Amino acid sequence: MTDKLTLPLFNPVQAHKAILAVYARAKPLLMAGHRLVVELRPEKRSDLQNAKMWAMLGEVAKQVDWHGQKLDSEDWKHIFTASLKKQRVAPGIDGGFVVLGTKTSKMTKAEMSELVELIYAFGTQHDVKFADDYAFPPS
Repeated sequence: MTDKLTLPLFNPVQAHKAILAVYARAKPLLMAGHRLVVELRPEKRSDLQNAKMWAMLGEVAKQVDWHGQKLDSEDWKHIFTASLKKQRVAPGIDGGFVVLGTKTSKMTKAEMSELVELIYAFGTQHDVKFADDYAFPPS
């Protein structure tokens, strides 16, 4: 058996069959004394959403001066996720501040869609010209 089994659930009939299949795989392992964990969570962001986010962040980084300084794509990612998630800050050990927050790799498809919309809205307000070639299908 592989260490991890991931099954997308997309409708009740398919989900029922998938859950029965998981039980069929788990039962002999449990009977042999193994301990297993089952996780149920919303689907995470897609690779297409991630690619779109980074392309958009690159456009913002190239085109926006933020309070007199140029920020890179990673800096902008922190700014946008902090805004979206209403993140907190804490004083750093050696001064300055540290943002306490969420990684985009942990976001659901819906959260990632919200982040992309936030970047679009910000970009529109700051005259950012986004390329048309990184559109992706809806989540």
